[in-house]
Amino acid sequence: MFTEEEIRGINVLKRGDDYIEIFCCCTSPRHGDFAAKLRVLASGELEITCECQPGCLEGKLTPIEFEKHAGRETCRKWKNNIWIFIDGNKVPLVSTVLLKYHNQSSKHAYGTHRFCHRDEFIICTECKKERRFCRHSVEECKSYHDALLNTNWKCADISFGKFSCDDKEERKSRRVYRGCLRSSTCEGCSSCVCFGCQICCFSSCSCQTCIDFTKTTKA
Repeated sequence: MFTEEEIRGINVLKRGDDYIEIFCCCTSPRHGDFAAKLRVLASGELEITCECQPGCLEGKLTPIEFEKHAGRETCRKWKNNIWIFIDGNKVPLVSTVLLKYHNQSSKHAYGTHRFCHRDEFIICTECKKERRFCRHSVEECKSYHDALLNTNWKCADISFGKFSCDDKEERKSRRVYRGCLRSSTCEGCSSCVCFGCQICCFSSCSCQTCIDFTKTTKA
């Protein structure tokens, strides 16, 4: 994704073929620096895992959501407010190479209606709390897909232990943020609502949506 020269001086935490993960921060005028891990994906998506305190329950956040979580929501300038260290100096994201794929995908989204899979919620049948399912990858889409088909789904059914019935329910004010590329509070549009693709449909599944998609792709 990036050459050694492009990321020289950046403290890279993890690096894969289609992502890079680094330490980032957003400074709150009242509470100081909110630390987090920023994952930059080759698709252009940016995922932030907040580490402002041990056991932070915010989960994966978009840059706008992280900015709001850090108390900077009135600024709406996350590219300037979220920063990283380069050679020991604080540098805003807008001044780094890390937004290269994000900027390309954003331009492409408006020209060709490129879509992402918006986050969805399912209610646990035991604790009755709504749980967020991010759908940025095939694995995450499969997890949501299986939970949706399970009429008795409960928090403990998540194989990787993300949820527990003892965990607090996500705040209502944050549930409006669904990860749409066009608008963070979008209620559903052509950029974030998918009716079937290779990421969210599975040939091994017998539900009607997956069957119809498989037939269409084979035709």
